[in-house]
Amino acid sequence: MMTMNIKKIKIISVFFILGLTILFHFLYDWWPNVIFSTLFPVNESIWEHMKLLYFGIIIYGIVEYFIMKKLNLVFNNFLLNLFITSYSSIIIYLAIFLPIYNIIGENMIVSISLLVVVIILESIISYYILNYRNLGSIYNIISVVMLIIGYIGFVYLTYKPIRNYIFYDKLENKYGIDIYVLDE
Repeated sequence: MMTMNIKKIKIISVFFILGLTILFHFLYDWWPNVIFSTLFPVNESIWEHMKLLYFGIIIYGIVEYFIMKKLNLVFNNFLLNLFITSYSSIIIYLAIFLPIYNIIGENMIVSISLLVVVIILESIISYYILNYRNLGSIYNIISVVMLIIGYIGFVYLTYKPIRNYIFYDKLENKYGIDIYVLDE
C-alpha cells in the first residue's frame, strides 16, 4: 500500500484542480443562479475565467485540508497557502496570457496549456508554503480577510464589470453577467 505525503497529495491536486476548472467552466450555464454567478464564470471574458483558478484552488484546498488531517500529515500555513496560491495563480496566468492574447488573440490550446502550467506552479508553491515553518496567527487573519476580499471582488466585478477588454465577452457582446453593449 502506498503511503501518502504532502508531495504526493500536491501531485494529485494538479489533476483535481484541472478537473474542477473544467467542471466549473460549465456550471453557471447548466444551472444559472445567483450563487453560481458568484463562483463560476457567467460569460466568456478573460476575467470571468479567473474564477476557475481562484475557486478551483480554494475549493480543492479545503478538501485537501481534510484529507491531510485524516492522514495525520503535518503541515503549516494552510490559510496563507490558500491566499497566496489563489491570488498568485491569477497574477501568473494574466502576466503570461495577456501579452500572448494581445498578439495572437484567443487560442484555446494556449489557454488550456497555460492553465495546466499555472496549476502545476501553484501546486509547487503550495507544497513549499505548507512545509514552511508555522508563521503564526496574524498571517491566518490576513489570509482570511484577503480571501473574503477576493470573493467580494469577483462578485462585484461580475455585476459591475470594468469596461475593459479583460471583462468583455466577445461571443455575447457583453460585460459581466448581463450588461450588453449597445451598437453605437
